[in-house]
Amino acid sequence: MTEADDIAAERARLAALETEQARLKDQYDLAMSAFKFDEARELHPRIEAAERERLALAEGLPPLPASQAKPAPRRRPLPLRRRRRR
Repeated sequence: MTEADDIAAERARLAALETEQARLKDQYDLAMSAFKFDEARELHPRIEAAERERLALAEGLPPLPASQAKPAPRRRPLPLRRRRRR
């Protein structure tokens, strides 16, 4: 494997980690909004571990050229509950 292949594999792993972390955060938010605090507490260490791995991997990678850089993924907000009118 060449160095470019190694960097591409690490970038792919980084993208997978970011996707997994976003999924875990969404699950955490849903658990908290449903008052399932035990479930949310179990997700928290997994979120932290993914964040640590993501940061370590990102620090070791060279920055992307400006033409290849993409904006950070946006998380969709939770829907707001509508109040009934009296």
